[in-house]
Amino acid sequence: MQYLAQILTEKQVPSTERAYLLHAAACSPFFTRFVTKHTDFISDLLDNLYKTYKTEDVNALFLCAKNLEEPVFLQQIRLIRQRLMAHMIVRDLNGLADFAEVVETTSALAESAISAAVDFYHPRLTETFGEPRDSSGQAQQMIVVGMGKLGGRELNVSSDIDLIFAYEHEGATDGEKSISNQDFFTRLGKKVITALDDVTADGFVFRVDMRLRPFGSEGALVCNLDALEDYYQNYGREWERYAWIKGRAVYGPGAALSKLMKPFVFRKYLDFNAYASMRDLKVQIQRDVVQRRLTNNIKLGRGGIREVEFIAQVFQLIRGGQVPDLQIKPTLAVLDCLVARGMLPRPEVEALKVSYVYLRNLEHRLMYIDDQQTQDLPDSETYRGYLLQMLGHADWEGFMAELSGHRDLVQRFFDDTFKDEQTHDLQQETALWQGTLAAVEAEQWLQQQGYTRASDLWQILQQTRNSQKIQQLPEQSRRRLDQLMPLLLREAAQQQSTTPDTALIRTLDLLESICRRASYLALLAEFPDALALVVKLCAASPWIAQYVSAHPVLLDELLNKQTLFKRLDAAQLKAELTHHMQQLAGDVEAQMDAMRHFKHANVLKIAAQDLMTALPLESISDDLSALAEVILQVSVQTVWQNVSFKHRALPLFSVIGYGKLGGKELGYLSDLDIIFLYDDAAETAQDIYARFAQRLNTWFNTLTNAGLLYETDLQLRPDGNSGLLVSTVQAFAAYQAQKAWVWEHQAITRARFVAGDAEIGLAFEKIRHQIISQVRPAAALKRDIAHMREKMREAHKPKAHQFEVKQGLGGIIDVEFIVQYLVLAHAAQHASLTENVGNIALLQRCAQLGLIASSALATQVADAYRAYRTLIHHAKLQGTEAVVPEDQLQAERQAVTQLWHALFAALN
Repeated sequence: MQYLAQILTEKQVPSTERAYLLHAAACSPFFTRFVTKHTDFISDLLDNLYKTYKTEDVNALFLCAKNLEEPVFLQQIRLIRQRLMAHMIVRDLNGLADFAEVVETTSALAESAISAAVDFYHPRLTETFGEPRDSSGQAQQMIVVGMGKLGGRELNVSSDIDLIFAYEHEGATDGEKSISNQDFFTRLGKKVITALDDVTADGFVFRVDMRLRPFGSEGALVCNLDALEDYYQNYGREWERYAWIKGRAVYGPGAALSKLMKPFVFRKYLDFNAYASMRDLKVQIQRDVVQRRLTNNIKLGRGGIREVEFIAQVFQLIRGGQVPDLQIKPTLAVLDCLVARGMLPRPEVEALKVSYVYLRNLEHRLMYIDDQQTQDLPDSETYRGYLLQMLGHADWEGFMAELSGHRDLVQRFFDDTFKDEQTHDLQQETALWQGTLAAVEAEQWLQQQGYTRASDLWQILQQTRNSQKIQQLPEQSRRRLDQLMPLLLREAAQQQSTTPDTALIRTLDLLESICRRASYLALLAEFPDALALVVKLCAASPWIAQYVSAHPVLLDELLNKQTLFKRLDAAQLKAELTHHMQQLAGDVEAQMDAMRHFKHANVLKIAAQDLMTALPLESISDDLSALAEVILQVSVQTVWQNVSFKHRALPLFSVIGYGKLGGKELGYLSDLDIIFLYDDAAETAQDIYARFAQRLNTWFNTLTNAGLLYETDLQLRPDGNSGLLVSTVQAFAAYQAQKAWVWEHQAITRARFVAGDAEIGLAFEKIRHQIISQVRPAAALKRDIAHMREKMREAHKPKAHQFEVKQGLGGIIDVEFIVQYLVLAHAAQHASLTENVGNIALLQRCAQLGLIASSALATQVADAYRAYRTLIHHAKLQGTEAVVPEDQLQAERQAVTQLWHALFAALN
């Protein structure tokens, strides 16, 4: 220390920089040894003290002369490493560098050193053996995979580097002393390890750990990609998936390797088995911590760095295949992505990130002391003194209190993420499911819990457990089901909206339909709250039970109640769906499946809100309609990008919504009444847009593994099914003005632009306004509308002693025809009637304008219409038809019929 102070005095170092270097020396014996041994580096250190070494700067340091002697090369790369270490120590300990700079520079150092070593030894081996080539003569190159923190570019300052060596194809070298590619790259790998790992008089570069390669220490040092693929397909273990999350080619061609490993790490389905696997891995680590007395290890101990990494990586393992944004490496970036995606709460994650950076900075300071890879808090007073000086703490007790606060926070977050629900209080439920209770005792217990069909349920449960389907499940799935069934029996017994029997049977049917997918059983077992919500939803609606059975991936939506019960935001939905389609660009099948998953997930959210929060009918229809619009808008963009025959960047093409979509009255199972318009002067426009419209229609109606997007109905286009699939704006205007039937003008009262080119949307709205505003003879209009309604009744005969809410006399269609008549008859005098504001609002306007003599009657009809739609809506959720006994809804039917007769009396 005194020697260094003397040197700095002789060099006339300014006081600030002098203080920086002396502070580093007081904290780090390693730093002191290096700068006093290599005093020539002090000038370099001072010259670059305020410089951040980027990757390109580090690479430049490793540019070596081609004919360098091996001892000189080995000395150079060691001195470069120590020089950068000294630079980082001074900057970090004096507040000139942050955590991000330290790990980025260290990672760049490791990558540059690996590249320098491979580039140094490869040509020397080829001088002896020739160039390694595959069977087609293509030269082969070493692939070096950085695992762990190197792969994530978040490497510790004195860390091991976990590497895996590979090459693409088998073959042999082309020299006189020809050897196999395997032999060549094994020799090269050994030289690279020695170059980096050996400790010489000048130290080492990086300690190299190769134990993560296939078959570990017993496996081949280098594998070709075919051998890698075979290993991970047939022998890959769960912890290796975890390890490969951060795996990244840091040298050589990595594209083929990345493509090969992606399906192993990131499953296409939501893999909730990862919770148990990661929890088991943590238990093994904790056992090792206890055995090796590592409780003061800030990486592996309680509330340590590894727990933060586990939190991030369990979400990556579970959802990475479905959410490509999560297929990233750095821990902090993953946490930010989880917040952005609404998977974790922002305030808690921000606190977790602070604690993580605190622990990582502390880890670096432990390593700065003596350039040792250690995460253990020191026992000696001397080393504790170094650490306290680095941290600016006056005493060890104060530091430990601060550290404990961060470790406690990490531990709580970890425990919340990996909580393992116990079922010790479910002994009776477990015994009943396992069949160890006598039938009489089981039935008595079921009755005590509120089940009414105890004998039947006992039989159903035993038949289910002993069924061939359940008995043939893999052992892990049977264990999961055994864990779930007691929870289900308890939750079903607590249902108030329907009988416990119904809740149990519907949910049991759901579990039977998904039981072959272990990950979904794992989800419900890991999250009993989600199971409770599933039971509530199944009890409330058989339609939802069937919907989730058909699309079990939706179970994931039940985990985040913050987003589950949040009203849809159309702009946010569109941005999210657009981004997802862009990520999957080039894979049409994946895009179709992803869009279907997106639709199903949001329909489930709407249904859950409908049942659990009692949203008004209009809100449900608004949200279902907004969802359909978003899907139409993004579909137009996506399908256009996928077609090979497009002639411009954006199509001059629009989708017009009719019927329930046009009136923003969509239900859960509604199809989409749409037509297509275009306005493009290109010579081949008609053919291009006809093909595009057909492609778009196929996009919606194709049944994929993810189900159906929407059924579409195109019959409302000009000339119906015999007409062109797509029309120009001008042709559509001419048809509406000259050829359209009155019923087509009725339909256009509810039509609106929903997707595509906005200018065409404005043109359509102008045409719509002109058509609706035409002056029409009242008598002829009444006659045509009444005649159309009569034809519909003849085609749909009523059921005896029942009232069909939609088709029946005084029902939904009568209300819609009344409103359409009033709009077409009076819009020429009252422009406000041309607005597409919905039937209820239009009835109110007509009353205000005096077009309906009695405002009270208009209100009664509006209320009847709302009641009818609510009944239809609930019937869909219950999986039944909207039909009631004839003696019900008498007041509503009478109000509608009274208004019908008042308007169409002259025809009677």
